Amino acid sequence: MTDHHGAKLDFSKDMSYGDYLGLDAILTAQHPRSDAHDEMLFIVQHQTSELWMRLAIHELQTARLRIASEELQPAFKMLTRVARIFEQLNGAWDVLRTMTPSEYTAFRPSLGNSSGFQSHQYRMVEYLLGNRQVALKKVHEHRSEAHTALEAELAQPSLYQVALAVVAARLDVKAPDAAPSQAAWAADPTVQDMWKTVYQDPATHWELYELAEKLVDLEDYFRRWRFNHVTTVERIIGFKRGTGGTSGVAYLRKMLEVELFPELWHVRGEL
Repeated sequence: MTDHHGAKLDFSKDMSYGDYLGLDAILTAQHPRSDAHDEMLFIVQHQTSELWMRLAIHELQTARLRIASEELQPAFKMLTRVARIFEQLNGAWDVLRTMTPSEYTAFRPSLGNSSGFQSHQYRMVEYLLGNRQVALKKVHEHRSEAHTALEAELAQPSLYQVALAVVAARLDVKAPDAAPSQAAWAADPTVQDMWKTVYQDPATHWELYELAEKLVDLEDYFRRWRFNHVTTVERIIGFKRGTGGTSGVAYLRKMLEVELFPELWHVRGEL
C-alpha cells in the first residue's frame, strides 16, 4: 500500500486547496474568442498580470497607511514586495514574447477595442504612486465600481506625498503641498533639497535614507516593466496602432519618460 505520510485524502466534508483558492472560478475564466492556439497564452498572461497588480495595490495601500503613521519598517517590507511583484510582471513579458507576429495576428481581431490601456488596476497603481493623469479615469466610467475606486484614490494624497510629509516633519522643514494631487506629480526643487539633506548624511537620517532607496528600487522595477512592455509590443506588432486606439509603441515610449519620484533621481546629480 502506498505510504502518503499521513496526508488527508478525503475532502468531501472539508475545505480543500482548490476550495480555498477558488480555483474553479480562476481556471474557468479563460474564454478564447478564436480557434488560434496562442490566444490562451495572451489571456493567461494578462490575467496573471492583473492578479499580481491586485496584490501590488493591496501592499501599496497598506504601505501608505504605515508611512503616514511613521511605521516605516513595516512599510519598507511592503515596498520591497511591490518591487518584486514588478519583477514577476517583467518575467511575464518574457513568456509573451515567445508569440510571433503571425501567431498574434491570427486572433488579434477577436480583441476588438479591448486593451491593457483600459486596466483600472494599472491605473490605480499609477494613481497610488503619484502619476495622476486624471483625464484617463474616463476610460473606466462604464464600470462604476472601478471608476468610484479611482475617484476615491484621487481624493487622498498619493503614497509619495505621504512619504514627503514624513520626511519634512523629521527634517523640521516646511512640507510640500499636502493637498491631494489631481495631476501627475511635478518635480519640486524644495523636495529635492530635502532628499539631498538625507543623502548627504545617511547615518543621521537612516530611516529616511532607507525610505528613499525603497522608493527608488520600486520605481526601478516599474520602469523595467514599462520598457519590457514597449519592446514586447514592438516585437509582436511593430508600429501598428494599439487595439485600444493609442499609437501603440509611440505612446508606450512616451510613457518611459514619466518619472514617479523625480526628485529622488535628480538629486543624484548633486551629490
